Parts: sequence; structure tokens; C-alpha cells
Amino acid sequence: MVSILTLGVKDLQKSCHFYESLGFQRSMRSDEGIVWFITGGTVLALYPWDALADDAMLHPEGSGFRGVTMAINLKDEREVDRFIEKVRKIGGKVIKEPQKVFWGGYSSYFQDPDGHL
Repeated sequence: MVSILTLGVKDLQKSCHFYESLGFQRSMRSDEGIVWFITGGTVLALYPWDALADDAMLHPEGSGFRGVTMAINLKDEREVDRFIEKVRKIGGKVIKEPQKVFWGGYSSYFQDPDGHL
């Protein structure tokens, strides 16, 4: 079971505002160095990009598809459409417009301010 999903971010406050604007609930345990969001059974953490790369002992220059996505499940197509419009308004980049997909769902992809899908 995944306990914490941590995203490396370039601007902690900008990314925090983005996720709060999407409706994520910020934990009181957050501080100036890390932001925690309560997401049910898993915690979403935002942490400075370079510091996270340093912690993993990797070079901070990452680009292209990273092989990781996060999913937010919504109740119907209208809710997905409204959510994606909100993403646009708060500075997210829509990569795949909402559409019916082969497995029977209705799906879209967007990037946060740091390019996370």
C-alpha cells in the first residue's frame, strides 16, 4: 500500500495554491518546507524539486514523460468537464481534452505547474 506520494515542485507556494484550488485539503502538519494534503488513505506531499532529487541522489534535470500519473475519479462526464475548466482557470495545462475512452470511461489528462500528469 502506498502511504505517501511526493511530487517535486519548483515553486512550493504556487503548487500548493494549485492543489488547494482543485479542492485538496492541506494538512496542519505542513510548514514552509513541505506541504501535505490529506487524500484518504494516502498522503500527497509537495516538496522542493531540487531537494527531492538530492534526497534520491539523482540529478534534478528531468524532462519528458516520467511514467507516472495521478488519477482523480469523478462521478460523471459533466463533473469531469467542470473540473477540467477549473484546471484551465488556475493555470493547469490540459494535455488530453475530456473524451470517451475505449475502456468505457470518460478521461482527460492535465499537467500541474511542474508538469506532473
